[in-house]
Amino acid sequence: MKYDGLLVYQHNCVNVYLNKSSMPAPQRLVIFVADNHNRSVVGCYGHPVVQTPHIDAIAQRGTRFANAYSTSPLCCPARAAMATGRYPHQTSYWDNVMAYDGAIPSWMHRLREQGHHVTAIGKLHYRSSDDDNGFTKEILPMHLHEGKGALKGLLRGFDAQKPKEPGVMMGLYDDLSKEGDTHYQDYDRQITEQAVAWLREHQPTDNKTSVLIVSYISPHPPFTVAKRFLDMYPLKDMPLPPEMASDSFHPSVEFARQLDGMPPQLDPAVLQRIAASYFGLITHMDEQIGIVLQEMKSLQIFDDTRMMYTSDHGELFGAQGLFGKRSLFEGAVGVPLILAGPGIQAGHVSEQLVSHVDLFPTLIDMAGAQLEPADADLPGLSLWPAAHGQDDLERPLFAEYHAQGSRSAAYLVRQHDDKMIVHVGMPTQTFDLHADPDELHDLHGTAQGDAMERRLMPVLLSICDPQLQDDRAKAAQRAKADAYGGQQAVGEEAFIAFTPPPGVSAEEAWASLDAVSGSAR
Repeated sequence: MKYDGLLVYQHNCVNVYLNKSSMPAPQRLVIFVADNHNRSVVGCYGHPVVQTPHIDAIAQRGTRFANAYSTSPLCCPARAAMATGRYPHQTSYWDNVMAYDGAIPSWMHRLREQGHHVTAIGKLHYRSSDDDNGFTKEILPMHLHEGKGALKGLLRGFDAQKPKEPGVMMGLYDDLSKEGDTHYQDYDRQITEQAVAWLREHQPTDNKTSVLIVSYISPHPPFTVAKRFLDMYPLKDMPLPPEMASDSFHPSVEFARQLDGMPPQLDPAVLQRIAASYFGLITHMDEQIGIVLQEMKSLQIFDDTRMMYTSDHGELFGAQGLFGKRSLFEGAVGVPLILAGPGIQAGHVSEQLVSHVDLFPTLIDMAGAQLEPADADLPGLSLWPAAHGQDDLERPLFAEYHAQGSRSAAYLVRQHDDKMIVHVGMPTQTFDLHADPDELHDLHGTAQGDAMERRLMPVLLSICDPQLQDDRAKAAQRAKADAYGGQQAVGEEAFIAFTPPPGVSAEEAWASLDAVSGSAR
């Protein structure tokens, strides 16, 4: 990279943490992962309504990162980056078809190679358990649907993405924003049961860390949740997400909205109903975490266990006129991140800009392990210093997106409160997050915005060539489509609204939703 600051940070990471041997290995490291959890919708992050007492308790015990980001806001590319510590343009895990397959070393591989035990329970969204993903054991894993994933998304490589059937996207969020249970909540409870069993039965090896990943599917849509959770969120009390006027949408937003079949403006009553369901799913997931934490206390291992809480990406739930993730707006790309346990500063908030690529070196440190020489070019930093009050506030932040719902590649660069989103073939967006945290006022074309772009564009160009990586991603998508019979064949594939959990067919999953919504599909 040409950007000297990034080189210095990387070299510091390698020089310090490859040689770090003074940190004792904890007996246990428990990593909680949510799916689709917007960074701002957590009690400890200041949300005025949502109830997350157990996540908040983890934050009170440790360090909360106020500015954490998904490396690429879609399930598979995000989770690949979380595993490998590398960006999609470095690994070619671009989308929800080209998913992690174990070919690039993960932090799990590193820990297992050094004698540590690594168990994953729940959603992984890698290619398959037939691959060596680096775990000692996978329990109830969720991977690509039928081993193929969302093949229809490969049409992006041909510039031929098709709009969803009318009402599909709105239906997934609004029609199913109702009381009830789905197979997803059943899956969450199974994950919790298996986590509790593991804690009771597994005995760590002396001087080695046993790592447990507890990875929930909630609060991923469909937004159907038990009545007792919905009752906690009266519609009249639901805040509305920030939504732009329809005549202010960026071309990338217009394109995504067209593909999703979104109405020109979203009904506030609908948005409040969706918010209540989303918040209810978050509280459901928080309750499951609480059950695991209580078991740790009952077993008298809580105080000696290090923990992490994070999510693969966020959820817009109506902000900027969009649902889901698949964009570089804060609601989609911002994620919660909390570290806690022995050796980590309690009740601390770090303002450093951090992302998923930092998890590889951080988890190696948290487990008392070592990076390997082959990890010297990892772009991330261990967050151990930041968890002790040593924030690097000059560090820039990078993220990217190359998958379904986008016409072309998008790249995020942030430094301090200056944020730039570069879209290949479309106007750049710039935001002052201090003055405009909801990103409602694009400064592109203004004196302030031009100054931001002059500062941030060299950072982007030091990391990658935007056009080159867009071309590479689309070429890979076309090649993968050809492997499945070509453009026409993948275009005839069914739209996958969500991946069924283990042991449940797609037909069963949709049937359960039909029973809730009262409609047929």
